[in-house]
Formats: sequence, C-alpha cells, structure tokens
Amino acid sequence: MKSQRSDRTRDTAGRRADADADAGADPDLDLGAGHTDPATQTFVLHRNLLFTVAYEMLGSAADAEDVLQETWLRWAAVDLGTVRDRRAYLVRIATRQALSRLRTLGRRRESYVGSWLPEPLLTTPDVAEDVELADSVSMAMLLVLETLTPTERAVFVLRDVFDLGYGEIAEAVGKSPAAVRQIAHRARAHVAARRPRGAVSPGETQDALDAFRRAVETGDLQSLLDILAPDVVLLGDGGGVKQAVLRPVVGADKVARLLAAGLGRVSAALSLRTAQVNGHPALMLRLDGALDTVVAVHVDDGLITGLYAVRNPEKLSHMRHETALRR
Repeated sequence: MKSQRSDRTRDTAGRRADADADAGADPDLDLGAGHTDPATQTFVLHRNLLFTVAYEMLGSAADAEDVLQETWLRWAAVDLGTVRDRRAYLVRIATRQALSRLRTLGRRRESYVGSWLPEPLLTTPDVAEDVELADSVSMAMLLVLETLTPTERAVFVLRDVFDLGYGEIAEAVGKSPAAVRQIAHRARAHVAARRPRGAVSPGETQDALDAFRRAVETGDLQSLLDILAPDVVLLGDGGGVKQAVLRPVVGADKVARLLAAGLGRVSAALSLRTAQVNGHPALMLRLDGALDTVVAVHVDDGLITGLYAVRNPEKLSHMRHETALRR
C-alpha cells in the first residue's frame, strides 16, 4: 500500500505543479517581484505542500501561514548549491518550525475557553478526490492528532500522510531513524485506537448532512433525532468570543433538543448552505447574511456521530476563499 500511495503521489505531483504555483497563495507572504529566481520558484512550487504539512501538524491555518513565512525566510538564505533534494529540505524546515510552534500552542490551548476545534478550511474540489488526504484533514482526524505529543504528530503526519522515508523524517525531527520507527509505531497504534470507525463515502456524508439540514430548517425535532446516532457528540468552539457549548454534549436527545432550541430562536435570520470543508461536506450557517458558524460532521452507518461547530470568528477567515492542499 505504501508503494502504491507513493506512486500515486508522484504521478499527481507533476499534474498539480502549475496549479500549486497559484492556488491558495498567502497574500501576506512576500516572495519578491517576478518570482523568477530558483529559490522563489522552488518555494512557490511546493508552498501548498508545505502549508498542508504545517496545517496537519497545527490544526490552525493562521499558524500554518506563519510557519510558511518562517520557512521562506530560512529558505531564502540557503545556498542552493549545497541542497540535494529541495523538496525534502523545505519540508524539513517547515516541520522544524511547525514543531516549535506546536509546543507553544499546546500551552496556549490549556487555557482556551471551552472546546478547542481545528480551524476549518474551504477546500478545493480535488481534496475530496484524494480520499487519504481528505481523511487526514477531517475535523475528526485532526482532533485525534491533538492527542499525540508534538514529535509523535510530526512523525505520523510525515510518514502516514506524506509517505516520507524514516531517514528524511529523522532529519526533520532531530531523532535517529531507529527512534523514528519506534515513534511511528507508537503513534500509529495510538491513532488507530482513537480514529473514527471505517471509511465513509462523500455521498453518504452528503445524504446525512442534507437530512440534518432539512431537520434544522423545519425545526422538526423527530427528524433531528432520526439522523443522529444514539451516542452522537456535539463539540462547540466559540473561543470565549461567541456563545458555544463549553463541554461536549453527548446523546441524541440532548443534542437534538439543544439544537432545536438554539436554532429556533434565530430561524428567521438563519440561512444554511453546504460547502466542502476540509475535504468533506459541511454546513455554513449565516445570520443576516454574515457567516456565523461552520458545522462539520462525522457519519457512521448513515447516522451523524460527531458534530463540530466552529463559531470563533478568528477561525472563520479561511472560509472566504478556497484553500489548496497537497501531498
């Protein structure tokens, strides 16, 4: 499976190279006029890959962009004549910067008000087509990655998502290849024990989301109960700025009644539409035309088992434009 995934990644890399140079560009990242020198051309070619590595390690697009900026500053000072593999070198810089930032973010999240959820991304259609990439950036999976140590997370992402060799990963995280193998084994077992059950097709997720949307729009409590799994979990992230549940709400009856009561109060001003968020169908809730909440879901056996409602305004900026993710 590893070799097949590597072949597929290499095959798509060439077809995506031109798109990578333009899609998802960070307007704050100053690469200089013209983009003609070799260092800039290489960075632009791989910037979406580097963003994806940083985002999967951090769960935050804003912090991933900061990592890109730091990576560029270090890359611009490198003597390219000494670099054998430019892609690997860039990934190594980005990984080190992301690791440093991840350790700082861990301390900040300890004092976060309520549940912390990853920053949602409005993703390009091709992300959903890459099933493994879409799974790795789903809200449910990113929350599982939050339970790993920073080094475990880096090793897991680089090995299981991007299929890097143990030697390359060892250079990126400052460990020996033997140690990286042990860390990868431990992280893989940890994730396997916590990751959502089974693969779900986009069509199945869309069907469940459509049923959920109809129930919300009509205020039909029984329809809500019918689409929610008995052990469904609702997580909300208001960041202390917007009202949101501070602790997980568990159980179909509790979740359905909470949603019916909360959304019923604003139904006249509420509009909902579906969008591709982190490679999966999700809902965008607007109040009086302004984006208020992004709701991602996890579906199992046709029922919604997880609801992830992001209301923190600081986390909604990447819902204004599509973000390209690459492996």
